[in-house]
Amino acid sequence: MKGIVRKLIIVLILTCRRAALFYVMVKKKIIVVNELFVNKNRDVIGVDVSEYQMDIDMTRLKEQGIQFVIIRATEGSHYVDDMFLVNWKNAHEADLTAGAYHFFSFDTPGATQAANFISAVGDLENDLIPAVDLEFYGNKRWDPPEKEDVVRELQRYLDIMGRRYGVKAMIYASQEIWDKYLEGSFDDYPLWVRNVYYPISVSHGDDWAIWQYRDTGMLEGYSGGEKYIDMNVLNNSVSLSDLMIP
Repeated sequence: MKGIVRKLIIVLILTCRRAALFYVMVKKKIIVVNELFVNKNRDVIGVDVSEYQMDIDMTRLKEQGIQFVIIRATEGSHYVDDMFLVNWKNAHEADLTAGAYHFFSFDTPGATQAANFISAVGDLENDLIPAVDLEFYGNKRWDPPEKEDVVRELQRYLDIMGRRYGVKAMIYASQEIWDKYLEGSFDDYPLWVRNVYYPISVSHGDDWAIWQYRDTGMLEGYSGGEKYIDMNVLNNSVSLSDLMIP
């Protein structure tokens, strides 16, 4: 009996060790679980880019199966991405479905941030609906802004965008941001979810439009200091035309 118990304990220890090792490898992105849940031959795959990828050959991305690109346009109340105009022009010339996103600042008013985006991007006819990216930056994870302030300024931003473009903007958020600030207040906005560790169905079921499933993708066609590119997949229940401004 003691021998059986001893063997069970050894098996349990080994199983726990393997589970711990697997967890560490997933967290360090050595193992990318999400790749198992994306079918690149069937699903609609896209990328999001910024000045960090520098010069981007949009045609080369398209040749590798990329069907849409979401480009950083602005940040906060004043900053315009150095490569936005070039990326925007090149995406359209490559006949890639394109969208623009704004990196939301917790330190400036939502109204002036919306004005920055509108000034930089202009019309979005036949493009993807505008997106706004909420994530912690600097020391915000350890010194987070108050929920009341975030909800108020984000709503002001979204209201202005809605009046300007006639659609609800898409909100990009990690699970952490969604849980802390957004759930219950912005449920009726299209959701672009960041979850690079495990399948999106675990946290959001089918209630999302775009899933950023990997932030360590590597494709040909871009230069710059950032060797990785963010990979996204469209929900199978949604078409790109559903997310476009007519």
